[in-house]
Amino acid sequence: QVRLVESGGGLQQAGGSLRLSCAASQRPYSSHVMAWFRQAPGKEREFVAAIRWGSGATYYADSVKGRFTVSRDRTESTMDLQMTSLKPADAGLYYCARGNSYGVSPASYLHWGPGTQVTVSS
Repeated sequence: QVRLVESGGGLQQAGGSLRLSCAASQRPYSSHVMAWFRQAPGKEREFVAAIRWGSGATYYADSVKGRFTVSRDRTESTMDLQMTSLKPADAGLYYCARGNSYGVSPASYLHWGPGTQVTVSS
């Protein structure tokens, strides 16, 4: 059973930057897709970004396109999310997930980390 652990969350002012990281206990296969989701209080979990482990192809939600960058380190089995120009709307619990195929629904992903909190002050 793979274990995913997120880190790097915290409090940042609007307009600032944060970098999240996700460490996987097992090296993902080339066919795997790793993704970031976030969930604000009282809202559903929403897709943020994803990356195909093998090709490195990336996908973004419209709300973060141009501000967030997802990357992976195949040697270290880690995935990062560089977040810039943060907005209060970006606040929430950020989850790392691994799935066998790309999708924007949480149902597409089988393995999840416990999450890391991101707070953005206005």
